[in-house]
Amino acid sequence: MATLLIADDHPLFREALRGVVARILPGATLREAESVETLYALVESEPDADLLLLDLNMPGAQGFSALVHLRARHPELPVVVVSAREEPAVMRRARDHGAMGFIPKSADSATLGEALARVLDGDRWAPAAAQAAPAAGPDEHDAAQRVAGLTPQQFRVLQMLGAGLLNKQIAWELGVSEATVKAHMTAILRKLGANNRTQAVLIAGRLALDPGAIAPQPDEFD
Repeated sequence: MATLLIADDHPLFREALRGVVARILPGATLREAESVETLYALVESEPDADLLLLDLNMPGAQGFSALVHLRARHPELPVVVVSAREEPAVMRRARDHGAMGFIPKSADSATLGEALARVLDGDRWAPAAAQAAPAAGPDEHDAAQRVAGLTPQQFRVLQMLGAGLLNKQIAWELGVSEATVKAHMTAILRKLGANNRTQAVLIAGRLALDPGAIAPQPDEFD
């Protein structure tokens, strides 16, 4: 029996998706996550999962960064993005960053069934409009490679940094000392090739759904 993971922060959509999947794949085991943090734990606890259905706009996720991180840490897990962002460019970028498929949330159950069947058979699936969209640029691919090199804890710190949290706030959220956060920050800057927090946010921001909307955060000083 197939095991599918569903990552979406909207309970009603998860419920609807459960119903559709149950009709399409009777007997399938479904596991759910409502945030990026719970998703990471779920993926670790289900190493033999057959497929992950991933929403791009979940708490703790910024654009394609969670997709890039998961593909780097779990390359054996096929990921299908299920999103309300239906622009052809977003679909194409998702595929460029390793998604096996892209299913718009407006798709009907027949389309969802076709997409899931194709991906579970090892094929890719996305609306035809994605094929004509421009590919992700070299700067975006470069940012993805750098982000992929972060450890899970470094990635969490980077996501919190991008959300505007200060070191002391990140330390409180993670339950660690500020010194530990600063050590992670040093490693993050080195791996991203950034000189400061602002540059780190801008590099990671290349993976945002709307890169132009990323606002650099002020650097902290000891």
